[in-house]
Amino acid sequence: MARVCDLTGKRPQVGNNVSHANNKTKRKFYPNLQKKRFYIPEEDAWVTLKVSTSALRTINKNGITAVLKKAVEQGYIMY
Repeated sequence: MARVCDLTGKRPQVGNNVSHANNKTKRKFYPNLQKKRFYIPEEDAWVTLKVSTSALRTINKNGITAVLKKAVEQGYIMY
């Protein structure tokens, strides 16, 4: 299962672990993804999405319909 947000397209980023001795080893920074069900009243349907917590905040602010519309325009989900 890919670790990608369905609405924002956030993916794991690559960086370094830096020790006290300044040794660097590769690591990944994973997005904080949550599996969540949303009700879409226009379609009278429930949809399960894997979204980042920042996307959840955006949904709470703007509404699921507006966020889904923007995600479709940006090409993150096919509708």
